Amino acid sequence: EVQLQASGGGTVQAGGSLRLSCAASASSYEDYSIGWFRQAPGKEREWISCISNHDGSKEYADSVKGRFTISSDNARKTVFLQMNNLKTEDTANYYCAAQWGWYCQGYNTGSYDYWGQGTLVTVSS
Repeated sequence: EVQLQASGGGTVQAGGSLRLSCAASASSYEDYSIGWFRQAPGKEREWISCISNHDGSKEYADSVKGRFTISSDNARKTVFLQMNNLKTEDTANYYCAAQWGWYCQGYNTGSYDYWGQGTLVTVSS
């Protein structure tokens, strides 16, 4: 079983930056891939990024590519999401999630096995 704790949300002006953290508790952390999703009010939960804890490979949704960077500190069992050049449309609750497997697979909520609580990111104009 994996427990995930997301943190780092807050309010920032458009063009600003935030770094989200996802701390995991898992006995076999490197056998999981960690993803980030977000959900804006009235919208479906959207996959935005994933990292393999096995080889560090990363994937991004087009909506965040070039602005967001995912990274992992395996020693600390923590995944980070550095968000730069934030836009008002990035406002959402952000969730981290874990999927069993060495490599990122699937881009929907059903592909992930464990979820953390959300952390709210608000980007003001």
